[in-house]
Amino acid sequence: MKNLMIASAIATVVATTAVASEKIVVEFGYPYPHLFDVTYEKQIKKFKKAYPHIEIKMRAAYESYEDGTNTILREAVSGNLPDVTMQGLNRQAIFVEKGIAKSLEPFIAKEKDFAKEGYHKAMLDLGTFNNKVYGLPFSISLPVGYYNMDLMKKAGITKASQLPRTWAQVIETCKTLRSSGVKNPIFWGWNITGNWFVQALMWSQGEPTIKGNKVNFDGPAGLRALETMKSIFRGCEMQNLEWKAALKSFSAGEIGMMFWSTSAVGAVERAKGNFKLVTNEFPGIGGNPKGLPAGGNSALLVSTSKDPKQLDAAWKWLKFITSGEGAADVARTTGYMPPNKAANEIILKDFYAKNPTKATAVRQLPLLREWQAYPGDKGLAMTQLLYDGIERIVVGDANDMKALQAELTEESTDLLPK
Repeated sequence: MKNLMIASAIATVVATTAVASEKIVVEFGYPYPHLFDVTYEKQIKKFKKAYPHIEIKMRAAYESYEDGTNTILREAVSGNLPDVTMQGLNRQAIFVEKGIAKSLEPFIAKEKDFAKEGYHKAMLDLGTFNNKVYGLPFSISLPVGYYNMDLMKKAGITKASQLPRTWAQVIETCKTLRSSGVKNPIFWGWNITGNWFVQALMWSQGEPTIKGNKVNFDGPAGLRALETMKSIFRGCEMQNLEWKAALKSFSAGEIGMMFWSTSAVGAVERAKGNFKLVTNEFPGIGGNPKGLPAGGNSALLVSTSKDPKQLDAAWKWLKFITSGEGAADVARTTGYMPPNKAANEIILKDFYAKNPTKATAVRQLPLLREWQAYPGDKGLAMTQLLYDGIERIVVGDANDMKALQAELTEESTDLLPK
């Protein structure tokens, strides 16, 4: 009898140990490793302490949001999807429409105090389709100006209040810098993901890029956007740099002004040389912008697993990185803003006062507008159409903006739903 009791006790211990040591691997896909690797490194350490039985396996990072979209679409066909993927705010709809993203409603329903987790309703709405939440927002960015104040002195600018507020002022500053010996006074991020700066110029005028299923740049606002880009590229004699090269060149102290996403503030601060960095509001066309597109990404559950334990582990990771301390690490390590009230309460008390370069985007929050997705299955082709058109301005192949506007408008009709 005694031996039987001992054997039973041993069996119980073994079974308990087996359950405790059972590892669940959650596969995770994400974009822009140069921005987010340091963020996920911090988040994974904290997550492991909370959930030691869950291992996060990082897949090869996406080079851009477009790359992320294409990768998930391919993996859906091959049956090789990760459990969780990070996708641009304007890229979520296609995964819902194609049945790739899973509704998060069943998981949210099991959370006792989900409302207390701090998700802004406006931000949840960005990932809500047919009244169901599919994506939890992870990060929010806005376009801003980066300034090397050591170089800006050559243009007579010594403090933030003297920085240019309009694109006409930017161009004049470019000319002064160039005449003072600065070879590359500006980089303007025309090649940023999702035609973001085109939308920035449109929203600056209070106009969306898309209305219904039609492009909205066929009118006066669209022409002003094209003319503004041409004026910047020609007036500043801007070099046509690939965006990674531009970030590297600015960080090395070679560029006076860089207009890019606030997302890169952390990366620039870690990489920059010995010069004073200041960020400031995004300039407008003839005045202050009326609006700016919200950049950033959301976490989507795309796992093909039927195992409740696997799906629960994926949900735990997805929820962890988008709430509380996990979301706060986004602001600490990048220039993104966490779209989560609980995270903001953790970091906002002193954080932005101590980190003024990351406060510019917060000042611009009242301007936040939708980063629009092109409707239909040819949205990525539409993105490429505008990209190619702008590149023609940059390299000098397009000089008549009215003709370019007409051409882009006509070609877009074949790519958008009727």
